Amino acid sequence: MSVPKTVIVGRPNVGKSSVFNWLAGRRLSIVDEVAGVTRDRVTYLMEEEGRFFELVDTGGVGMNDVDNLTQEIDDQIELALETADVILFTVDTRAGLLPLDKEVAKRLRYVDKPIICVANKTDSATLDPQAYEFYKLGRGKLIRVSAIQNRNRDELIEMILERLPEPTHEDPLTTEEPALKVAIVGRRNVGKSTFVNTLSQAERMIVSEIPGTTRDSVDVRFEMDGKVLIAIDTPGLTRKKAVKTDVEYYSTHRAQRSIRRADVSLMFFDCSQRIGKVDKQLVKYIADNYKPCIFVVNKWDLMHDKMPTEKWVNYLRDTFRTMWHVPIAFITGESGKNMKALVNHTQMLFKQARQRVKTGELNRLVGRAIEHNPPPLDRHRRPKVFYATQVSSEPPTIVLIVNNPNSFSPQYRRYLLGVFRDQLSFGEVPIKLYLHRRRQNDDRDEIGHPDDRPEAMGPNEVEDAER
Repeated sequence: MSVPKTVIVGRPNVGKSSVFNWLAGRRLSIVDEVAGVTRDRVTYLMEEEGRFFELVDTGGVGMNDVDNLTQEIDDQIELALETADVILFTVDTRAGLLPLDKEVAKRLRYVDKPIICVANKTDSATLDPQAYEFYKLGRGKLIRVSAIQNRNRDELIEMILERLPEPTHEDPLTTEEPALKVAIVGRRNVGKSTFVNTLSQAERMIVSEIPGTTRDSVDVRFEMDGKVLIAIDTPGLTRKKAVKTDVEYYSTHRAQRSIRRADVSLMFFDCSQRIGKVDKQLVKYIADNYKPCIFVVNKWDLMHDKMPTEKWVNYLRDTFRTMWHVPIAFITGESGKNMKALVNHTQMLFKQARQRVKTGELNRLVGRAIEHNPPPLDRHRRPKVFYATQVSSEPPTIVLIVNNPNSFSPQYRRYLLGVFRDQLSFGEVPIKLYLHRRRQNDDRDEIGHPDDRPEAMGPNEVEDAER
């Protein structure tokens, strides 16, 4: 189970970013009186009462962006709502109920997720009666808060925790695996539909040499070796500048949605074509969503006598330098060559993403990594790691409790990720790594100290976190 998400939504300038910073306990989102400062989603890992969840700030619903990014902002909001576990519908008590608040409520009407109506800028009890009108919206339990005056934060946190999904501590190896959802992605005419047809042994897709035949995402369910798989065939993506019709626009969004809801993405390349901008955009989207992935070089029967596989491997590694952990498969979709091995590897990635490592094992590994390669000095002081824990899976998410997150360079963080990939059971899937500052009242020694007892440490460690 991945880390649950609490998403803040509302019309522009109701104080969403202020609520975000207030709950997080630090200034992360930009706060400005000018509406529309927040465009992209901003996320922050929270820990309250031993529970971890991601807090997500979004742009204003219904904002007309001065840089013509209204659609992009709206897409980010839609993505946040799609992945949310709890929604904080934020309104402004001082401004009162406005027509755009009703538009937000209308948008949330068919969202089947817990909603809390957060009446921000209720700076004192004398303003409480003004918030009654928000009951007309009919969306979520109402709570009156003030980010500026620090009013009712504990009550809001408690309401969020009550609505988060219950944490699961099951061993994925002892529970029945769900059906594996695989997104088949790539630019136009790389053989995705032919691959699905061969895989399912039925003509389920329209196979054509005309680029862009598949305009919607279609699920094909089948069994292989007793395992249920769902192949999601997606429309071939094209460059944004070439998206001229509504069909192309919605095809792009359906392809992205397919990546988000899949367990594993198969990124297809045509071995006879060079890697292009669309390929890079797709791979980036897969990486940004922390999805396990396999690079699939298709139509290899046309090239295997002309080029060694090592040349294409090096080509992929040089092009996608941050994706060196991604496996590479060479197949012929039309004949089915190497396809069963590809499906088996896909199932393996699915299992890796669901793995969990015991706290003691993880702390011992971090201790050995630090002993072998200590973090570089920062202002003449050695950064310290006090504790490590895996807080979720899909993707595997690891939190390190440290003295100062800013003291750990990006290079050292990549080193630790490399150690996790080499030594743990999820080396081929994305890993999320958070560094959090230790509580002031925690006098535990750093990892590697003789008095350290990793096995006895609990996860209730995090405050004032930094990603």
